[in-house]
Amino acid sequence: MTKKLPDGFLWGNSVSSMQTEGAWNEGGKGKSVYDIREASEFASDWKVATDSYHRYREDFDHMQNLGMNCYRFQIAWSRVCPQGDGEFNEEGIAFYDRFINDLIARGIEPMVCLYHFDMPLALAEKYNGFTDRRVMEAFVRYGKQMIDRFGDRVKYWLSFNEQNIFHMPEAFKVAGYLQGDQTLRELYLIQHHTMMAHVYLTRYLHETRPGKLFGGMLAHQLVYPATCKPRDIFCAQQYDEFLNQNLLRVYAGEGYSPEVLAVVKREGFEDIYREDDLALLPTVKNDFMAFSYYASRTLDSDAIPENTPVNYYLLHGDKPNPWLKATEWNWQIDPLGFRTIITRYYNDWRLPVFPIENGIGVIESWDGVNMIEDDYRIDYHREHINAMKAAIFEDGAQVIGYLGWGLIDILSSQGDMRKRYGVVYVNRENHDLKDLKRVPKKSYAWLQQVIHSNGEKM
Repeated sequence: MTKKLPDGFLWGNSVSSMQTEGAWNEGGKGKSVYDIREASEFASDWKVATDSYHRYREDFDHMQNLGMNCYRFQIAWSRVCPQGDGEFNEEGIAFYDRFINDLIARGIEPMVCLYHFDMPLALAEKYNGFTDRRVMEAFVRYGKQMIDRFGDRVKYWLSFNEQNIFHMPEAFKVAGYLQGDQTLRELYLIQHHTMMAHVYLTRYLHETRPGKLFGGMLAHQLVYPATCKPRDIFCAQQYDEFLNQNLLRVYAGEGYSPEVLAVVKREGFEDIYREDDLALLPTVKNDFMAFSYYASRTLDSDAIPENTPVNYYLLHGDKPNPWLKATEWNWQIDPLGFRTIITRYYNDWRLPVFPIENGIGVIESWDGVNMIEDDYRIDYHREHINAMKAAIFEDGAQVIGYLGWGLIDILSSQGDMRKRYGVVYVNRENHDLKDLKRVPKKSYAWLQQVIHSNGEKM
């Protein structure tokens, strides 16, 4: 068996718009829910980010020099449709038109994600985000417009970043939800509306752009039972079903999990799930399975109060795994878990697998002179790429590519510039923008070697 990754294997970088673009009030952009968030002690505001709206060509040049041939980015909904459900902004659309063309000119495959948590503020204020079906309909309208505008050049499409987050308590932070009691019913409204939007847009791409590929994406929650105690194992499997497998089943054209639908019925949420919705789910199948992976988790069932909804298990039962090392953010490093997910995805669904976020966030600073010696980042990516190769060469998985997260430094998901994932340092801090200079770290040359050798030189 050959041990070489296939020609055309995709190596690249993933980001969101609000963590990179800045230009929050330029180019006709409307406000998003992020634009009204204020800075705090350990978080920036979102008005400048890394200023990629003005500097993206410099970042693209770094990616091209690394040898990257794929860039997964997000279109900011409120940049192209300022109110979320009104007139489209031609100036914003023209920006992404140039953006995509500049990628292609550098031999970099564009991959579009349509939503990465930055709900247009107008929709959040009017409808409370994805709790309302009208927001789902507005999102589908926006997504269709983007497919119409860019589908001639963009092969890979995603609806939602880390879609299973809409099934977790964190959903209320990322779904445009501004007020309410954060009830379980509202959580199920959010998860169903986002899934139906995903299904409608998958169908639309397949109907209008033959040969283009639509995928679903999870923040895969690999959860180990804390012990071999049967209840630990049962609860870990329940959590996997509700937060991972339920979505994967829809992506694979099977519809929702019977176990999840049983809870829907027991809780009295059946009215959320229209008959025509449920009939549509099995008619649509994704072209690839995508996921982000940073760390695994461990679940102690003894810490879960009685009658806790499965979606909330980790709020109570999450515990450190004594067999794994952790980052300073307490994310436990587990390359074997990465292999486990890739192998299981392909075993179960026979669809190409695409890990599109992977990396290690570390507090780093630059002295203005010397290169940042980030051997820990080299070690992290080497171990995870080798785990991916084992899934391919030893386990038989089909994998499209490997995308790191924020490989040119960006704001963290919480707005904290201290938490850096990049192989390129961006010279700014949370409250001091400095000059935003891009400075390669030691890991830059290492990753360049990996990519140029298509994974041979590690």
